[in-house]
Formats: sequence, structure tokens, C-alpha cells
Amino acid sequence: MALRWRSLLRFRSTTRPLIIFTFCLTVIHSLGDDVDSCDKLRLRLSFIAVECLPAPNISCRLSNGTQFKFSGEEVGFNKSIPCRNVSGYSYKVAVALSLFLGWIGADRFYLGYPALGLLKFCTVGFCGIGSLVDFMLISMQIVGPSDGSDYIVDYYGARLTRLSITNETYRRTQLSQ
Repeated sequence: MALRWRSLLRFRSTTRPLIIFTFCLTVIHSLGDDVDSCDKLRLRLSFIAVECLPAPNISCRLSNGTQFKFSGEEVGFNKSIPCRNVSGYSYKVAVALSLFLGWIGADRFYLGYPALGLLKFCTVGFCGIGSLVDFMLISMQIVGPSDGSDYIVDYYGARLTRLSITNETYRRTQLSQ
């Protein structure tokens, strides 16, 4: 019997370095793989060119120095607009959950905020006031999905675009002639 245990111990002691070597080789091979998984790729912000039609009766000076008055039918310029990054969160579902089940935190769980959803569930929607505030924040699209993406909104849906005043948004009053 003692001989049998010794042979098992000797077998394990000879296979232990082989197992450690195989494990190390597998780890080194996985670290040296230079092909990334598609899940780890960063999103590139892509743009689309949009033809812009100035409003009727807008006058501007062209690059050759002549003055041009738009009728509303001509393309005035092209502008690059960034594409929206969406990952599956519907605006309609988020608003409906906030309206009907917001008092138990279903809207926050859906948008990927489990801690806030649990807080709303335990406090019954902060006694109703928190549910109303959350409904307003979600419906005005101030609170969005936790991954930073945009909502999926119908083409003519309630999509909000935040504008900021920059040199591109400066508007000069037109002199009537």
C-alpha cells in the first residue's frame, strides 16, 4: 500500500511541471495574440455629408466677391454631421417605464443604473418626487443610457439636439434693401 502512494506522489510530482508549463504557454500565447476581439474595438465617430438649403431671402457674399440671394431651393453649403451611436436602448420604452414603473426603479434598471434603480425600489421612488423628477429627466433626454450611447428614436421622433453658441452659430441680422 505504501508503495502505491509513493508511485502516485511521484506521478503527480512529474506532471506538475508539465501542467505549469502548459498553463504558462497558454497565457503567453493569449497575451501575444495581436488580433483584438470585436467587442474591444473602439467606436470611430463617422460623419455624413448633408446638403444645406439656406432659408429664402438670405443674402451672402460668395468667394468670388459677388452677392447672392437664396430663394430656398439652392444648396448653399455641405455640412458634416456626426452619426449617432446607439446600442439598443429605446426612448419610448425608457419613457414608458419611467411613467408607469418609475416608482420601483424599472427605468433606471433598464438604462443600466442598477444602484439607482435599487435605491428607488427601496425608497418607493423617493416618495414619488424622485419618480417625477426622473420622468422629466428621461423625457427631456438629459438622462440617457449608462454606456454613453444615444436612444433609439423613430426618424420623426422626439430627438433632442443640444446646441451651443460658437462661431458657427453666430447670426448677423440682415439689412433690408
